[in-house]
Amino acid sequence: QVQLVESGGELVQAGGSLRLSCVASGSTASDYDYAMGWFRQAPGKEREFVAAISIDGARTSYANAVKGRFTISREKAENTVYLQMTKLKPEDTALYSCAAKLGAPFWAALTLTYEYNYWGRGTQVTVSS
Repeated sequence: QVQLVESGGELVQAGGSLRLSCVASGSTASDYDYAMGWFRQAPGKEREFVAAISIDGARTSYANAVKGRFTISREKAENTVYLQMTKLKPEDTALYSCAAKLGAPFWAALTLTYEYNYWGRGTQVTVSS
């Protein structure tokens, strides 16, 4: 099993920046390679893809709504993935969750919810206007 714990969410003004972190732990977290992603869910809306990064870190993918403003990165030695968010907008307000996929191709940045094995509980990001 892999446990994912997110942190870094808070209330921020529009135009501001935040960095979210997601740490993976558990009996298999350090033994296997896994693709990672960030998703978000706003109240009354479905969960949506935000960003993803491949096992080797060479490939990333972003939702159009965040492209150019958000950056996903990872530190494999620390089993941590980050989401740097800049130029935040009120419409970015949501619960942000990270996800992990064991057994993904090393080159794959996965964008679909069902492709992931494990999920964190999320960290709340609120952007005020």
